[in-house]
Amino acid sequence: MAKLSTEELIEAFKELTLIELSEFVKQFEETFEVTAAAPVAVAAAGAPAGGAGAEEAEEEKSEFDVVLESVGDKKIQVIKEVRALTSLGLKEAKDLVDSAPKAVLEGVAKDAADKAKEQLEGAGATVTLK
Repeated sequence: MAKLSTEELIEAFKELTLIELSEFVKQFEETFEVTAAAPVAVAAAGAPAGGAGAEEAEEEKSEFDVVLESVGDKKIQVIKEVRALTSLGLKEAKDLVDSAPKAVLEGVAKDAADKAKEQLEGAGATVTLK
């Protein structure tokens, strides 16, 4: 069998469906007794653990939760903003607003969290970022 170059392998993989590619990966893992998830475990092991590393991680926080503390007097406007920020339906958005304090968005970037906070506060709600 002729040895295939990396480019030829990539082109061959592009022609496969996701199901075929998934089956290939399973068979590859079984044949060579490896796991495709190994690089993820290595990356997680490299994260700082405790002590000064934890303080640095706190200062450089990149994910924020947008928490609706109170609705204010414009409940309908707040519900509209919650629906605009999330993919919730009317009933789900109303339930979220009624159950304040409650997280509207979780694990979002700083700029997205600030924008969401600004929109919700513009509608009359009280919001905090955590």
